[in-house]
Amino acid sequence: MGRKRRDITPEEAKLWQSVARSTLPMHRIEPLPEPEERPARPILPRTEEPTQAAIQAFRVGERADARRPHTLLGSLPERLASGGVRMDRRTFDQMNRGKISPEGRLDLHGMTLAEAHGALVRFVMDGHRRQRRLLLVITGKGRNPSDEGPIPVRMGALRHQVPQWLTLPPLGGLVLQVTPAHIRHGGTGAYYVYLRRNRA
Repeated sequence: MGRKRRDITPEEAKLWQSVARSTLPMHRIEPLPEPEERPARPILPRTEEPTQAAIQAFRVGERADARRPHTLLGSLPERLASGGVRMDRRTFDQMNRGKISPEGRLDLHGMTLAEAHGALVRFVMDGHRRQRRLLLVITGKGRNPSDEGPIPVRMGALRHQVPQWLTLPPLGGLVLQVTPAHIRHGGTGAYYVYLRRNRA
């Protein structure tokens, strides 16, 4: 059963009015400023129609400078080689001829990009912690996508993604050199990852 509502007595109303008159508002409400009156822009009569610029005849590519290098993305080996040799040249040459055996091997076949990225980070960080220098990461050469859609898809997503991951944090500071592996270690379907020396 609900409570019965009672009316305010005249004494209570008088008390409330005296309290309300003695209080100040917490936030003073300023009146809004009057909007500035801007003079209306005069509408000028149009005297003449705008003339359309004539399009001059041209041939496609006539202003292209043949001396400027193209901006097309190079092949994967070209991009890896463009970084130069950052390690000892003699060791680099031996590594590229397959004369140095990797101290660790990671096979990414059958993994999704997300799985492969996590596995690569763990593998490289563990190798650096164990003071290993040369690691082998096998990506496979990739296969042509079955769906031939209108947008071209690169063959071998892992093969193209792994070198990029190796330059980004948290691996970029640990990796000294990335090159395609020698044929005896997987060829173009694998990478040598040469790590910086662990000073710890």
